[in-house]
Amino acid sequence: MKKASLALAVAAGTLGLTLGNVANAAFIEDSTAKLDLRNYYFDNDNRESQGDVGVGAARSGQVREWGQAFQLNLQSGFTEGPVGFGVDALGLLGVRLDGGGRAGKAGQDRTPSAMFPLESDGSARDEFSSLGLTGKIRFSKTVAQIGTLQPKLPVVTFNDGRLIPQTFEGVQITSNEIDNLTLIAGQLEHAKGRTSSNADSLAIAGAANGADSNKFYYGGADYKINKDLLVQYYYGNLDDFYKQHFLGLTHTLALGAGSLKSDLRYFDTSSDGKNGSVAGRAEGYRAAGKPGNDGEADNRTWSAFFTYSLEGHALSAGYQQVSGDSNFMQLNQTSIPGQGGATTYLITDRQITNFARAGERTWITQYGYDFGKIGVPGLTANVLYMKGDNIKAVGGDQKEWERDLTVSYVVQEGVAKGLGFAWRNASLRSEATADTDQNRLIVSYSIPLL
Repeated sequence: MKKASLALAVAAGTLGLTLGNVANAAFIEDSTAKLDLRNYYFDNDNRESQGDVGVGAARSGQVREWGQAFQLNLQSGFTEGPVGFGVDALGLLGVRLDGGGRAGKAGQDRTPSAMFPLESDGSARDEFSSLGLTGKIRFSKTVAQIGTLQPKLPVVTFNDGRLIPQTFEGVQITSNEIDNLTLIAGQLEHAKGRTSSNADSLAIAGAANGADSNKFYYGGADYKINKDLLVQYYYGNLDDFYKQHFLGLTHTLALGAGSLKSDLRYFDTSSDGKNGSVAGRAEGYRAAGKPGNDGEADNRTWSAFFTYSLEGHALSAGYQQVSGDSNFMQLNQTSIPGQGGATTYLITDRQITNFARAGERTWITQYGYDFGKIGVPGLTANVLYMKGDNIKAVGGDQKEWERDLTVSYVVQEGVAKGLGFAWRNASLRSEATADTDQNRLIVSYSIPLL
């Protein structure tokens, strides 16, 4: 609430400057506004929860939901002068059309929800909404933002896998003063989940007893050595949980008639604060990991992913190795009611699971095709297969595999130009979690308002 109030104050001050000085016309002239519409059908079949689970028990085998999202994105320009001020607003509304959590009675089916908040009796709400405001200040080629943020960085990435996206609250500074170099630093204090209207504290998978934190520090640099080579370094620190270093490199090489893109990533994660002591981990400041680990953050994860593109074809192959006593970790509020759902910056984080358990080794292959090359612009298809093994678990190592298929089409011209359709189908077979089949049908459209 403090961050939101501060953002409101910045917004009010900015509007006052603008209205009081006609020289600040750029504040209005450079503004943009659009309304994004997303119609989303989600079908998740947990194949290991179909049997008789007993009277009064929760039956979570099948989750079928249909909803409509409205996302209003307003971005102002900056006031004129050496120091410019601006304000952005993000309005989110999710409406339940069908399905969702159902409370049920003893002996009847009870289903959870993947897209909507739940009432106290377990039933899904008919709608939920939120408003995020972001004040911003520009000096030269540096911009500071305070309020609602949606970072998309190696050490923190907002989740957009359901009806409405996740948001964070905090401060971020982005500087482009040096050519080809982008510097970013920030601090996050709260997160608002993809199925929530409320902002809550931050945590990681494995946290217990309400253990959380309101301080996530991050920073890093993207340096573009040339048009084909980018190197990255980032650091993230969730107070009392973990510290994480990231190194990345992406390179594109002309090869024959096509091109080869290389994507290399390395994470090194260790304990911080209370997670670094036995007493702190006993309080709940712990990370999920392999048997025998008492919750201390200890992880090294590296990956290599290569894509060869030729005409409309794109063939990819990669490998990922998770080492250490704990699972790979980034911000994940699964221990906080209503705040589940997180995205990790891993080549294996696709549709159902992210193949990031302690010890896991994953091979990944992928093929994509752009049908524009044969006269159907806007139509693309992609199929992916991942196989992981060596997962450390009680009773011996475990393995799993996931197959994903995505087909999407965007209308290219006419009155429906920009209307998008997507079908995402996936199957997971795992010894570490429940076998799952999943389908997502998404219709999207963006309406420019300014």
